[in-house]
Amino acid sequence: MNFVSSWSGGKDSCYAMMQAVAQGFVPKVLLNMMNENGKISRSHGLPLSILKQQAQKMNLPLEAIPATWNDYEAKFIDILKRLKTNYNLDSAVFGDIDLQDHKDWEDKVCQAVSIKAVLPLWQQDRIVLVNEMLENGIITMIVSCNPMMGEDYLGKILTKELAKELLEKGIDPCGENGEFHTLVLNCPLFSEAIELPNFTKITHNDYCFIVWEE
Repeated sequence: MNFVSSWSGGKDSCYAMMQAVAQGFVPKVLLNMMNENGKISRSHGLPLSILKQQAQKMNLPLEAIPATWNDYEAKFIDILKRLKTNYNLDSAVFGDIDLQDHKDWEDKVCQAVSIKAVLPLWQQDRIVLVNEMLENGIITMIVSCNPMMGEDYLGKILTKELAKELLEKGIDPCGENGEFHTLVLNCPLFSEAIELPNFTKITHNDYCFIVWEE
């Protein structure tokens, strides 16, 4: 079963991909939806240079597709069609855990091109899942978060202790509801860790972000 990974650059898409590989699926290509100018990823605010590093460490091609929210779905379906043909794909792997709207959308876009949506993390316990990710060698850093968490959390490496701290504060330790997003620095899929540029921190439109130097 050849698959495209819906690759955010963060822990959930990474662990979903690791789980799919463990189940015998074969990764062929990474797909990331970028903002309109194609410079940073739409969900995690990661520059193309970092996403390319991750892809290179996995020896996989990366498709980074600029899109607005208005044409996001149409572009996603178009690129899935092309990737299905180019890589003989059977499936697409997503890192969602329990947001039904997301699963419904993923099923819909995959059905449009006659491939299967695979969600290896679906409906698993979130704190158990985070601990599994860390135990399985994912090293990941918080790169954006809501104001309730604040800029102090940006740049922190996710640990079991930090996940427990978030849970005790009433924050989902997976960030599944958008509380925070992460960047995978290293994992068993990588040949070696990525190198990070310098960064600063900002709060913009009621959300805290790392801004990477180019």
